Amino acid sequence: MSKQNLSDILFDDENDSFVSPFDLFEEWYQQAQEAETDYPNALTFATVDRSGMPDARILLMNGRDERGFVVYMNLESTKGQQLKDNPNAAALFYWKALRRQVRIRGFVEQVSDKEANAYFATRPKGSRIGAHASKQSRPLASREVLLKRTKGFEKQYPDEFVPRPKNWSGYRIIPLEMEFWKDGKYRLHDRVLFKRENANAVWKTTRLNP
Repeated sequence: MSKQNLSDILFDDENDSFVSPFDLFEEWYQQAQEAETDYPNALTFATVDRSGMPDARILLMNGRDERGFVVYMNLESTKGQQLKDNPNAAALFYWKALRRQVRIRGFVEQVSDKEANAYFATRPKGSRIGAHASKQSRPLASREVLLKRTKGFEKQYPDEFVPRPKNWSGYRIIPLEMEFWKDGKYRLHDRVLFKRENANAVWKTTRLNP
């Protein structure tokens, strides 16, 4: 099966060939990298707090495989605490240039220390220093306080190596639902939902009304 034809296969009601949602995401993401000028890996990441109030923010996907999609964060941040209390999340990729979106819902698992260390080492030194300096989501008296704290860590780590903070890691959202949405004329969009009962179950697909 040619990956170039996965989208056509999915939205062709006469073709009952199985399409993996991960393979289809990869096809769309590769096209998004060519079409989007800035951050094709940007996504809206939604969590829920203890009271049931939803929360959302824009993050960057910095890892993906057939298990799921990885985002990194300060574990003591608002989103980190929300995921600790309720390890479920939703993600939305929207590629305006392609007029497509992918909606994801599932549970999360923290990545291994090995995986987090490997990614952290690829970040620019300034970003690694920033991970130490920022007490993410907590009150800040002034920007000057943050800059002073940053300079302190720059002195502490003058060389290229900066260790990963213990409170900085990643979560992998493991999808139980993935919806592929493609813009249609007169708002008659194409929507197909992939759904499974658990991470080891078979995907089932359903076409949805726009």
